[in-house]
Amino acid sequence: MRTATIARKTSETSIDVTVGLDGTGRYQIATGVGFFDHMLEQLSRHSLIDIEVKAVGDLHIDEHHTVEDTGLALGQAIAQALGDKRGIRRYGDALSPMDETLTRVALDISGRPWFVGNLPFTQKRLGEMDTEMFAHFFHSFAQTAGLTLHIDTLYGENNHHIAEAAFKGVARALRTAIEIDPRKADAIPSTKGTL
Repeated sequence: MRTATIARKTSETSIDVTVGLDGTGRYQIATGVGFFDHMLEQLSRHSLIDIEVKAVGDLHIDEHHTVEDTGLALGQAIAQALGDKRGIRRYGDALSPMDETLTRVALDISGRPWFVGNLPFTQKRLGEMDTEMFAHFFHSFAQTAGLTLHIDTLYGENNHHIAEAAFKGVARALRTAIEIDPRKADAIPSTKGTL
């Protein structure tokens, strides 16, 4: 099993994350931000990555530090669990429909972090989470996971659906990218010989 546990402690947050890349999509998520928990559950379920997150943050201020630091810790855990990335497919993409919303996700476990996002929210909050924090989460996650990550909402009206389609799309693309390719299970998927 490719697994990792990360503990991230700052003056603003205390985050504990455990991932199992070869899991079944089991999750235990507790960040104190209900809508964020719901999205992380979708990420786990649809990627088949087992994810445990326990986050305690300065929610009396707002959810910013909790969401950001959870993204950083989760990305770091996935990168650590991937090790030298030997045998992975590396690339993943998904079209993620949710009712009237359609989102396209493409990612590369390249070791070169980059995030491009088109998440056209029309309201400021979903539950107790600012909608601007979704892009910030994905940016933070991509940085420490070493992902080139593109999320493009092709169309959509319902803000809940826009968020959920993005998380499910990332999950499905990540599931493909982290899988071991049986044709090249012993090789680093790069002509450089390293990722």
